[in-house]
Amino acid sequence: MLSTVIVLLTLLSCTSGENPAIQVILTNKGLQYGKHAGAGWVQEQLGSVTVPDVSGDIGTLIGSIHYTLKGIKITQCDFPEPSVEFFQDTTGFKASVSGLSVALTGSWMTDYGFIHEGGSFNVAIFRVDMLSVVELGRDPDGRLSVSSIHCEAQVEDVNIQIHGGASWIVQKIVDHFQGRIKSDVEARICPHLEDSIVDLERHLQALNVSFDVGEVLSLELPLSSSPLVNASALNLGLKGEFYSIKTHTEPPFEAQPFTMPPQPGYMLSVGLSEFTLNSASYGYFSSGLLQALIDDSMIPPGSPVRLNTTSMGHFIPQLLTMFPDLPMNLQVYAREAPMFSLQPEAGKLSVMGAAKAFAIFPNGTQTPLFTLDSDSLFSGKMWIAGGRVKGSMKMDNFTLSLASSEVGSFSTDSLKNMVGMGMKMVVLPKINKILGNGIDLPRMKYGQLVNSVLKMEEGFIAVSSDAQVSLTD
Repeated sequence: MLSTVIVLLTLLSCTSGENPAIQVILTNKGLQYGKHAGAGWVQEQLGSVTVPDVSGDIGTLIGSIHYTLKGIKITQCDFPEPSVEFFQDTTGFKASVSGLSVALTGSWMTDYGFIHEGGSFNVAIFRVDMLSVVELGRDPDGRLSVSSIHCEAQVEDVNIQIHGGASWIVQKIVDHFQGRIKSDVEARICPHLEDSIVDLERHLQALNVSFDVGEVLSLELPLSSSPLVNASALNLGLKGEFYSIKTHTEPPFEAQPFTMPPQPGYMLSVGLSEFTLNSASYGYFSSGLLQALIDDSMIPPGSPVRLNTTSMGHFIPQLLTMFPDLPMNLQVYAREAPMFSLQPEAGKLSVMGAAKAFAIFPNGTQTPLFTLDSDSLFSGKMWIAGGRVKGSMKMDNFTLSLASSEVGSFSTDSLKNMVGMGMKMVVLPKINKILGNGIDLPRMKYGQLVNSVLKMEEGFIAVSSDAQVSLTD
């Protein structure tokens, strides 16, 4: 039954370059779990379903009789679990249900001239078979689209019992038109299912494909191409690119193709490429946010080195004679956007920075002293534990060089050792404490991820997971 497919598509769409930077894969295990959860939800909802009033006219030998059926409720339903499978021929799903039986009750009214009668009725619809094929696609704006391309329904029998009023007359009319009533019921099933698909399509077209992430970045998630479907999985490729809200400039690199390894033992897999991470880094860089002004108040109180010419004169002797006893500040900034490189079981982060030093005179004026370039290479790991994404980081390499100087040339070896030690003893422990605490895995609207695993691959991070769905809304 298509309700289960609708549930699955709604969960996925929570969702264009030539190469997708993010891939979302629903496996057959996930499809069958979603089908089972959706079927259970449909069964629970049937008891509260009220069928719209039905009215029409029946032509007889004595004239046309107008009828109205209202207050129709489902009193019993034998709802066998449907069959849902990926349908490669049409890039979509094929869903079927066999042997559905429904009992309904309501009230009836008839009008024939000045004669008005009414009462109650019971309807039993026996052994309904339905088949529907749904095609998935991509609209011009990159949203997921869904359309019905085939539907058929067959009803084996319909039994109607009329009570109250002139029921004995109405019952004879109903019995006479039994075949037509059965055909009318069959004819209503597919239009109803197709209306549900149209409603889903309308919902999908209302979804955003661009989201602001805080006040700095926006994330664009249109489909990069039409969905891919085979016998065992559905693959959605998403653009997955961050932009600076301020500049919205394209980075000087492109998303590279990557192939997600099949994970049939999990319901869902998500691949996040290094392009997505690097586009976020470039967004911050192009917004001018990867810079800071550091003064002595920001140096840890216990540090033996202070940010003034007296303390720094131990590393740069000419400061003691040229600018004695003056406070200093450092304008620290990224020379280029930091870049991530993902490898199996590890990731690398390259940071190219600079620090421009100034001496501050008592009247508040500043004079430039020198500029240092730094190149840092970090490596790190990520994993999932206790429902949280965690990580660790270490510094593999650090270099410091003199880019320019207003005070003359000097050796940077001692400064390099000092800064490197500060990174290892102060900065990295704080970062690793944050990474060790981790962040919660994202929650879906209708459930949560469980049994999740994370692997770092060549160029991307792969997260595979099962899900626990709770369809309470």
